[in-house]
Amino acid sequence: MFRMQELVVSEAQINQFIGQYLWPLIRISAFYFAVPVIGARTVPARIRIMLTLFTALLVVPLLPNAPVVSFFSLAGMLMVVKELLIGLALGFVLQMVMHVFVLTGQLVALKLGLGFAAQNDPSSGVSVTVLSQFYLLMSTLLFLAINGHLAVINMIVNSFTTFPIGGPGLSLDDYMLIVHLFSWMFAAALLISLPIFTSMMIVNLSFGVMGRSAPQLNILNVGFPITLMFGFILMWYSLSNFLPLFNQIIEEGMAAANTLVGSP
Repeated sequence: MFRMQELVVSEAQINQFIGQYLWPLIRISAFYFAVPVIGARTVPARIRIMLTLFTALLVVPLLPNAPVVSFFSLAGMLMVVKELLIGLALGFVLQMVMHVFVLTGQLVALKLGLGFAAQNDPSSGVSVTVLSQFYLLMSTLLFLAINGHLAVINMIVNSFTTFPIGGPGLSLDDYMLIVHLFSWMFAAALLISLPIFTSMMIVNLSFGVMGRSAPQLNILNVGFPITLMFGFILMWYSLSNFLPLFNQIIEEGMAAANTLVGSP
């Protein structure tokens, strides 16, 4: 007769087995929550959950054994916070890259007098101008066309090499890099909108000369439709240079994100 050997599983083995999947799942879910396109409100939560689970199942076999940590201990809570911060930081960096184009639309709309023409952005839930919606939609389609979503997934996979599970996490230099990206975001948005800014300044100067030479002319009633017409014409001509600027901004933003995760 054969006797079945009793299987004994310790609490440490259970914690290690669950943690092997739980810690990467936390980081990936936080990343997909903050990253553009995938983390947009227009993407159903079920799709994000399925994508998170699928990515975690593919990433876990490539990772070393997770540290044995009790989930309800202080060390376990700190590890949860650390994994959340890493995922949110990476997603926030990429979010700032896409918000360059939202800020570009805001600046152009204010210069054209369309600052009041705002609507709710379904992807973020905030109110932005219609020109911001136009630039954001165009940049999102270009981002997907150049397989930016695949580069994003590759970035979160590389983050487990730079920031291993149970490691020190983000350093002060990493947080300073994220802070410096704010100034880069405003500079990049101004770079795109600068030709329209300069041209509209000349148009406004011409209306100022017209107002001084013909005071009886109502500049507000005459100038607004002409300014709007010239603004749309300038936007149309500036689209020919949008793709090189888009490539430059995406390359700079992805380089900053890759610097954060330590990949070339």
